[in-house]
Amino acid sequence: MRVFVTGATGFVGSAVVRELIGAGHQVTGLARSDEAAAALEAAGAVPHRGALDDPASLRSGAAGADGVIHLAFVHDFGNFEAANETDRRAIAALGEELAGSGRPFVVTSGTGLLPPGHAGTEEDEPGTHSPRGAAEAVALSFVPRGVRVSVLRLPLVHGEGDHGFLAVAIGIAREKGVAAYPGDGSNRWSSAHVLDVARLYRLAMEQAPAGARLHAVAEEGVNVRDIAEVMGRRLGLPVQSIPVAEAGGHFGWLSAYLTLDLPASGELTRKLLDWRPERPGLLADLDAGHYFSQ
Repeated sequence: MRVFVTGATGFVGSAVVRELIGAGHQVTGLARSDEAAAALEAAGAVPHRGALDDPASLRSGAAGADGVIHLAFVHDFGNFEAANETDRRAIAALGEELAGSGRPFVVTSGTGLLPPGHAGTEEDEPGTHSPRGAAEAVALSFVPRGVRVSVLRLPLVHGEGDHGFLAVAIGIAREKGVAAYPGDGSNRWSSAHVLDVARLYRLAMEQAPAGARLHAVAEEGVNVRDIAEVMGRRLGLPVQSIPVAEAGGHFGWLSAYLTLDLPASGELTRKLLDWRPERPGLLADLDAGHYFSQ
């Protein structure tokens, strides 16, 4: 298949590109800079110049593809609603180009949009606390218009090259001199290794039925305190609880996520697509050391 990928040079996107090419697919990746275009060419993909906020470039990229994987997102957590609006517009532009074609369209979402406090499943609707749920609705609105849409919800994705939440938490620990966690640290994050996630994106592109909601979850819930303990041991720092009321002052914007209890299940996804995560779990990957050499 000829697959158009947005976010193709990101942490997850780069792994997806390698997975697709390794399986024999041809990949065109959205590139907004010369650096991104060079990275795509080095990976064996074809760069397509454009940007997430340029609907014409998105539509032209999708026009020549047999399917689309949408991974790009503006990671501006200080202006999260604007980032989500850009995402919704991008999904709408791609969906309009694919309408009536029966082609696959894999749209990225997150397990963090599910109502917190219990292990969310693929059948759960988004909670009202996250604007990302509206993006799922936009994507799925193209199913009756002849697009094989599937929504792939990501948990905390880890692996070499990750500069996301875990890397930020490590940076905060180094700066503050303590590996901290909020409250009793019993709240949980679901997780998966980036290479297992990349394989699920390929399976979704190849096989997922229209309207499927998928969870790229290998581990249902890892306690935040356990994550802090690995960080403390690796950094040689004390591990300490921070009152939840003071989490914002200590962790900054990360506290909005670090204080949530976000377990999720991927059991239905495993059965639907025969997806079998094989890579190390979050704590083992964190303890491998690569996060601390960045």
